[in-house]
Amino acid sequence: MNVNRKPVIAVVDDDPRVLESLENLFESAGYTVSTFSSAQLLLTAGLSRIDCLITDIGMPGLDGFELLDIVKKVRPKLPVFLLTGRHEIGDQHRATGKDISGFFMKPFGGQDLLAAIDHTLDDTNVGGDNDQ
Repeated sequence: MNVNRKPVIAVVDDDPRVLESLENLFESAGYTVSTFSSAQLLLTAGLSRIDCLITDIGMPGLDGFELLDIVKKVRPKLPVFLLTGRHEIGDQHRATGKDISGFFMKPFGGQDLLAAIDHTLDDTNVGGDNDQ
């Protein structure tokens, strides 16, 4: 782990309030945060410098599941957390079997999400090489 670099969390959500809230939460916990209002914007920015991805499922354009599939082809070991405001059982079933680090239904406890991310990043090589 490179102790000189704060872990970078990318947050993708089409709701600006969620982006702002999560950015404040993670920055106050010592993380560097990059926010994106769409999956396309994240992919354009690139995946090489992030240590964790949090993405909403229900977004216009590429949804969170499609983004997950793309990300896992490029960075198979990157921790990914899925968020959803849709309380459809289908989303939960679709997430089952996917290589995700967590699944959170909105509204969720910010401290619960933060604890899950802290735990996950403690178990990974954060700040090391990014060919995860």
